[in-house]
This record gives sequence, structure tokens and C-alpha cells, in this order.
Amino acid sequence: MRRKRTDYEFVLCIKNDDCDDLEKRKVYRVVPDKKADKDGYLRVIDESGEDYLYPASYFIRLQLPLEAEQALAAAG
Repeated sequence: MRRKRTDYEFVLCIKNDDCDDLEKRKVYRVVPDKKADKDGYLRVIDESGEDYLYPASYFIRLQLPLEAEQALAAAG
């Protein structure tokens, strides 16, 4: 039986320009937002627990193993 990937996308924060709601070297979940993507931003659930727009240059998109993706999605 083949296991299904989650519908979530994850990114690694590499820059925060002193933004209190992002931590460098931490993985964040992305909320799909096509308009934001076109404008060079990502909608990310940050440390406040809310989703906000941040420059895409603050992050690296991750391709995770299925088990890691499922664990992160289940964690919140």
C-alpha cells in the first residue's frame, strides 16, 4: 500500500532581519497563497501561531521524506 504525501509544504528559515516571529534554522509550514508567491512572498505560520507574509528570500523550500513530512504536519 502506497502512503500519501501530506498537502503541506515546509520551509527552512535562513534569514529573519530581526523579525521576532521567525527563528533562523527553524522549519515552518507554508500556507498556499498564489498571489503572494507571484509577488515574491510566502505565507508562513510563524512563532505567533498565525500566518503572515514574509519575503521568500527568508526561506529555503524543503523536500522532506514522507515520514518527516507527516510528523511535522501532525505536530501542528
